[in-house]
Amino acid sequence: MFKKIKKKGLKIACICVGLGVCQHIKAQSVDSQYHWNNLPEVAQPQFRNDTISIVKFGAKGDGYTINTSSINAAIRASSKNGGGVVVVPAGYWLSGPITLQSNVNLHLEENAFLQFTDDFNQYKIVAGNYEGKVSARNESPISGTELENIGITGKGIIDGNGDAWRMVGKGALTESEWRNKVASGGLISADGKTWYPSAKSKLAHEEKRSFLLDEGKKLTDFEGIKDYLRPNLLVLTKCKNVLLEGVTFQNSPAWNLHPLMTQHLTIRDVKIKNPDYAQNGDGIDIESCSNVLIEHCVLDVGDDAICIKSGKDEEGRKRGIATERVIIRHNKVYKGHGGFVVGSEMSGGARDIFVEDCTFMGTDKGLRFKATRGRGGVVENIYIRNINMNNIVQEAIYFDMYYWTKPPQANEVQKAPPVSIETPQFRNISIDAITCRGAHVGIFVRGLPEMPIQQVSMTNLNILANKAIELKDAMGIVVKNAFLHSKDTETPTIYIENASNIRFEGLRFDRNVFPELEVNGLNATNIVFNNSNIDKRKLSFKHGAKTNAVKIN
Repeated sequence: MFKKIKKKGLKIACICVGLGVCQHIKAQSVDSQYHWNNLPEVAQPQFRNDTISIVKFGAKGDGYTINTSSINAAIRASSKNGGGVVVVPAGYWLSGPITLQSNVNLHLEENAFLQFTDDFNQYKIVAGNYEGKVSARNESPISGTELENIGITGKGIIDGNGDAWRMVGKGALTESEWRNKVASGGLISADGKTWYPSAKSKLAHEEKRSFLLDEGKKLTDFEGIKDYLRPNLLVLTKCKNVLLEGVTFQNSPAWNLHPLMTQHLTIRDVKIKNPDYAQNGDGIDIESCSNVLIEHCVLDVGDDAICIKSGKDEEGRKRGIATERVIIRHNKVYKGHGGFVVGSEMSGGARDIFVEDCTFMGTDKGLRFKATRGRGGVVENIYIRNINMNNIVQEAIYFDMYYWTKPPQANEVQKAPPVSIETPQFRNISIDAITCRGAHVGIFVRGLPEMPIQQVSMTNLNILANKAIELKDAMGIVVKNAFLHSKDTETPTIYIENASNIRFEGLRFDRNVFPELEVNGLNATNIVFNNSNIDKRKLSFKHGAKTNAVKIN
């Protein structure tokens, strides 16, 4: 029988075999007060009108003077006097690390170019955070900890001078770019394929040195690989009431914007740019934050564009701070590993996230959900609608529980570990109104045998892709009113492996083409097609799959 589970703002159609499945799904769900008609609220910071210029403190916009002390002095003075606006006028301003202060809005005027020095000695080694774990890092160009009411606004540019920090492979550059890079200094690997900015960077990479701050490690222990500890451009830790608006952030040594355990954060009309070869060149990484608004931003980056995180493995679970109550809307993404991404460091959980009216162009993946065994954490109550995608390199809609681990071969017999606190979960996700012209795979879902991807509703899809649908270790998946233009005639149009309680309704293909459906595995059960052009003569059942696993109405 069919039964609808109604949550506030979302209906998920579930196919039930008796009450057992529905009771299991209901037990796994967490009710939320938020929905499209009741979005989370995000408080905005307020600043006094008092305005001072960094010039008053001796700063010179000549592209030569290092203005670290002048800019920091201006920020401290403003905060001490009750806060206000610290102005960076038009000009070319060089600086070392800047530390923000409460109640201060750092405002970059039009044609203000604030670039951080490539002198690594200006950056101290500090206890930072790398992909959810406490690590030795170089001090971030801009940082703030336990602050309230802070902002970076204006029309200027903040440049992290990331090319000075990062190694790069020869294959990522043109011939002339590679020649120029080699001529700039640095070192080349023995095989001639990698450029390093310094001997310390080369040593750390080739010897695979760890920069985790494990027990007994001191910051001074990392001096020998200091240059390898690339900082994130902007890190805001445990802050509250934050506004980033209008500014261009570019060329970050590692991640670009990294709010961590921060509340009431608004990122509006910001532009983020990194080279496509920038490893760890993420755009925005929201980690263990709450009440966040990201809108009207443009991103073109070397890794994930807009990413939701909440710590990694045991450290993330001990922190136990989910990223929650997030609104992401009206953004454009050019290039990047994913347009909107959750994971893979999601051990503290993620919930109540709303994404709408965004366009992804040329990203590796469109909507990207990733995790792996050991993470733990629950990702739930994610609502996505009105997304346009063009020329997606890999998958348009992507769920995978095997991030950075070797996935099983098709129909490989696995010994699934028992479910534990280390088992990640994705559930209760609604994806609606997706248009994608150009992708390798339209929909890809791969869970774990011990923990399938659960309760994902995908409706009103129009996707042109080489391959249409692959579902593995999934449960309670609904695909409704989907027009899938599949080009690949060599592989099954729909591939299902050990997935159960799957519902397709109103599934259509080009020119009344009847797709091929391949069902695999003993655990493939209760797969129903309603009002879909599925030809019973084009069904195949392999590796123990039973013919009664599929019902076509």
